[in-house]
Amino acid sequence: MSQFWSPIVHDLVPYIPGEQPKSENLVKLNTNENPYGPSPKVLEAIRLNVSNQLRLYPDPNATDLKLAIAEYYDVETAQVFVGNGSDEVLAHIFHALFQHNKKLLFPDITYSFYPVYCQLYQIDYQAVPLNEKLEINLDDYQQENSGIIFPNPNAPTGCLLALDAIEQLLQKNTQSVVVVDEAYIDFGGESAISLVSKYPNLLVTQTLSKSRSLASLRIGLAIGHPDLIEALVRVKDSFNSYPLDNLSIQAGVAAFEDNDYFVTTCQKVIRSREAMIESLVELGFEVLPSAANFIFATHPDRDAAELSMELRKEKIIVRHFKHQRIEQYLRITIGTEEENQQLLSILDTLV
Repeated sequence: MSQFWSPIVHDLVPYIPGEQPKSENLVKLNTNENPYGPSPKVLEAIRLNVSNQLRLYPDPNATDLKLAIAEYYDVETAQVFVGNGSDEVLAHIFHALFQHNKKLLFPDITYSFYPVYCQLYQIDYQAVPLNEKLEINLDDYQQENSGIIFPNPNAPTGCLLALDAIEQLLQKNTQSVVVVDEAYIDFGGESAISLVSKYPNLLVTQTLSKSRSLASLRIGLAIGHPDLIEALVRVKDSFNSYPLDNLSIQAGVAAFEDNDYFVTTCQKVIRSREAMIESLVELGFEVLPSAANFIFATHPDRDAAELSMELRKEKIIVRHFKHQRIEQYLRITIGTEEENQQLLSILDTLV
């Protein structure tokens, strides 16, 4: 049927998401999901909104959720955009803000959806190499560009940029949009949202999939100057006026309102991450510093692809990337204490 495709489709190389296996008896440490469920208040909010009202369209502006986000981050609602997961929010950003006649800049090792969006929207880009420690060096981004985007912490490395380094970049890069993708910021970093009112070219994206345990509901957000938000709204309303259903909207509100649960679960993940790093180092692994809910590790005596396959035989799934610079690393999601210990016990027999 390819004869009926639009020309651009022939050359598209789609993003490949992490495996979602059907078997339930696996230790799943491959897609950075939160090992702890969502807040009980979220589940109650969903239950209360399952009614005959589901026959109605949701609020196209997701007003309740925008109000909750604005209150939580102490910004105006005009500075808030929401969408169907941060992937959709990012797609709208690429479409609305990066289609100019200069190159978009992002790291060479980063979230692999970025080059996919560039291909889809025909955006010219330059992948800026990470340094020898696999860290982002923002000095390398001080060049002509149509925009800059990077995750903080970076994915899949987990390495964090300090907020003052991001601000220094913003002070020097004033003529294009800088997007900080904060999917994992709640596990050890300081959000750049505190800078959005000071820098009109800064846009910060986040997701409720990770730290708030709502990956199934697909809730993403962006916070920035109202002019940037308006551009995203124009694209959104030219694509899908109802990206969030009512259950997602109310669940998102409840998630932001239950801050105690959020803080407690994030701290549990952080403690487990630090313990996991210590244990892996004892097993001979080299582990990058992480501020995310995953770690990036390599073993000098074991091939990463082979180790990944051997773990799978033991019903443990981790993520292996084939990118040349990181092909000897495994990305390991932080699981429950029981899952983490099961992984370590198996690794102890394999390395």
